[in-house]
Amino acid sequence: MKYLLKLACSVILTAAVGTSAGFAQGKFESEIKARKAIMTLYAWNLGQLAAMAKGEAEYNPEAAKTAAENIKILASMNNGAAWPQRSDSTALPGLTRAKVEAWTTYPESAEINKSLAEAATAMAAVAGDGLASVQANIGAIGGACSACHKKFRETQ
Repeated sequence: MKYLLKLACSVILTAAVGTSAGFAQGKFESEIKARKAIMTLYAWNLGQLAAMAKGEAEYNPEAAKTAAENIKILASMNNGAAWPQRSDSTALPGLTRAKVEAWTTYPESAEINKSLAEAATAMAAVAGDGLASVQANIGAIGGACSACHKKFRETQ
């Protein structure tokens, strides 16, 4: 009986150490996959608005409104679970381009996200009102995206 208890404890301890070692090594594939998916959705929706703003696509009030609403939803999501500590490009080279500064200067990245949410809310309120509204608001969204990427994303 004692032997079985020791064996069970040993198996549980080995599994726990193995699991925590995996996290310590930064095996955050699903988290990184989730945040890359979020960024892809940002790019898809922003691309539609940008094409309209630049005259590369015909202005469509419904499509503009939908894309702007999608960006607003993405910017207001709590996706903190997709950004665990040690899931940066230093810890996981080749897996992510997120710089460690996104965590070490956290209040700054949160402020940039706040500015994105504000810009997305403003765009969503007017995107269906005409091309001029999209053109007047696209820069604030692009500026917030750019500010975050310049500070917190490795170049390719």
